[in-house]
Amino acid sequence: MLMLEYLNAGRLLFRREKELNRALMIAIMFVLCMLTLLTLLLNVGAGQSTKDSWPMFRHDPAHIGSSTSTAPSTNQTLWIQKTSGQVWSSPVVANGVVYVCSFDHNIYAFNATTGANIWTYPTGGEVFSSPAVSDGVTYVGSFDHNIYALNASTGVQLWNFTTGRAVFSSPTVFDGTLFVGSDDHNVYALNAQTGKRLWSYETGAEVQSSAAVSDGLVYIGSNDTNIYALNAATGKKVWNYTTGSYVASSPAVANGMIYVGSYDNNTYALNATTGALIWNCTTGYDICIQSSLAVQGNILYTGSSHLFSFTTKGVSALTGITSIGENVYALNSTTGAIIWNYTTGGGVWSSPAVSEGTVYVGSGDSKLYALNASSGIFQWSYETGGAIYSSPAVANGVVYVGSTDNNVYAIGPNTSTATSGTPLNTYYIIIAAVAVVFAVAAVISLLLRKRPK
Repeated sequence: MLMLEYLNAGRLLFRREKELNRALMIAIMFVLCMLTLLTLLLNVGAGQSTKDSWPMFRHDPAHIGSSTSTAPSTNQTLWIQKTSGQVWSSPVVANGVVYVCSFDHNIYAFNATTGANIWTYPTGGEVFSSPAVSDGVTYVGSFDHNIYALNASTGVQLWNFTTGRAVFSSPTVFDGTLFVGSDDHNVYALNAQTGKRLWSYETGAEVQSSAAVSDGLVYIGSNDTNIYALNAATGKKVWNYTTGSYVASSPAVANGMIYVGSYDNNTYALNATTGALIWNCTTGYDICIQSSLAVQGNILYTGSSHLFSFTTKGVSALTGITSIGENVYALNSTTGAIIWNYTTGGGVWSSPAVSEGTVYVGSGDSKLYALNASSGIFQWSYETGGAIYSSPAVANGVVYVGSTDNNVYAIGPNTSTATSGTPLNTYYIIIAAVAVVFAVAAVISLLLRKRPK
């Protein structure tokens, strides 16, 4: 009889052990499902972060100057950060950080939401070039003839490459290669990881234009009056097109065409494959300089201003410049016909940025303008203390721009919502973390209920 009781007790313990193991397996599967959900949510957040970045001059390697990010509808100040020199460099935004350069020789990293300084890196000369950020590295050129690669998180130098003269051109990074021009007349392709020169192509004058990259070709202008298409892998010239004057404007690539401005008063549309002229439109004044074009759909946006000369000795002394060309233009991308133009109070060196149906552009009259992209109707302006030659960047509901008053501005809603700079993936992380906590609590509760007495 006693043996039978022992056997019954053993069967009961075995059955409860099986139930416990089954419950434990269910609980483990539940936790794994929650961890999978966490991973998916983080990936969604990362996708949002990519969407809301502006990681290089003109936004992307094709230099279209257009973003799918949310954009500010009013001219509220989010923050202002002061440097010790004029800011002609255009801000870029990546992973919640704004990178921008100044004539005080420094490269700055600011928190995109608060404006807090994260790090500062001193170069040996004034910095006109705009940074590019790729794979955790910030790249920029300086008047000290160098191109720098810095750790994007810490500002620690990884490498530098020395050209023959000042670097006005802004780096473009694509598929592990950095493309940039120099006043030594060359276009360079460098290994983005090591800084090793892959190839260089010599033009007939300074290269102050910034390269656009698309479909295996590098497009860039030169002060020798030409626009060049170079093989991205070898640097071999595929074609060139000769304009009537300097080409410091940076090409934009879209719709199978190259769009670029010249000091000869014209905006050009060229066949991207052959370099054949599709159309040209006179948008400038005598001896005009063109800003770089933005492209959205079938409309191009650009500005015009009177020419003045740079020297490789520096430009910090240039103040009080008088400009006679003061217009922002919208052009039909197929025909070049002028759709609308808007007159500001100063020359428009700044290159337009387009987001959510609004064109943002700076002017020599010290103002950043927000114009309706379809009609050119004035929406609002934001006044700084100096001329704006920097080109705006739009990311996560904020417009970032520099000014010759030495300041960097963040213009957008000053609230604690995600659109004012709080990364959306933070919310995903919080939601997923709460879900995992509830899953763990459920597992513990289940185990306690199933424990044998």
